[in-house]
Amino acid sequence: MPDDPGHLKAIVEALIFASPEPLTLKTMLRILDEEPPEHVEEALAAVRRDWARESGLQLVEVAGGYQLVTRPELSEWVGRLFHEHSKQRLSAQALETLAVVAYRQPVTGPEIAEIRGVNTTGVLGTLVERRLIKVVGRKAVVGRPFLYATTREFLERFGLNDLSDLPRVEDMAEALGMDVSAVADAGPMDEQLPFESADEPPDPSGEQVH
Repeated sequence: MPDDPGHLKAIVEALIFASPEPLTLKTMLRILDEEPPEHVEEALAAVRRDWARESGLQLVEVAGGYQLVTRPELSEWVGRLFHEHSKQRLSAQALETLAVVAYRQPVTGPEIAEIRGVNTTGVLGTLVERRLIKVVGRKAVVGRPFLYATTREFLERFGLNDLSDLPRVEDMAEALGMDVSAVADAGPMDEQLPFESADEPPDPSGEQVH
């Protein structure tokens, strides 16, 4: 194990860089279990100081962990690099649906369709496939439609530490051209039903009836 602060700092930096998802302090401590926690925290602080200096990258806290990302002011050039993947970007319809889920969660497919005024079955399937939303239960109403909520991947994709970092609902609604009251006024939720079994696969349509 490392026997000097500089080497420990290098290890922490390498772990953050190599991690495919935001690396939490808890995970760092588990990996570096022979190091005193305060030494790991000091090394992390040193890494944060280094990446606070002018560079093409920055260390940010996302979804409860740490990740190296490109600086937003360089997005034009990074965007050129990934231009060929533009077809993988979310459509306006998908973004609108995702916004409804983010601000109204947990919410059902029929409720989302009512808010947006269009059938959302295909869009919900896309968002589930991209792991931006997930099924978290059923609503205790006739038909027992599935309830949807956002995922950890949603936080990572949009650079949020938690849901409290979401922009004001008014700003989001204005950006997407939506009615702010439809997105914001959640109202009381009915009782949520758990899944009948752990092996039951979620149905993206959210309209399965038993």
